[in-house]
Amino acid sequence: MYPAVCSECGKDTEVPFQPRSDKPVYCRECFQLRRTAAPPRSYNY
Repeated sequence: MYPAVCSECGKDTEVPFQPRSDKPVYCRECFQLRRTAAPPRSYNY
């Protein structure tokens, strides 16, 4: 696990990947909130 700071709330958290400076990182709570608030993805086949 890698230490990180949540881009949404600023809370210290750990993630199973090496965080990159160009991508946001979210704690478990913020990730779940963003996931439930996001509209479903549409796929173009």
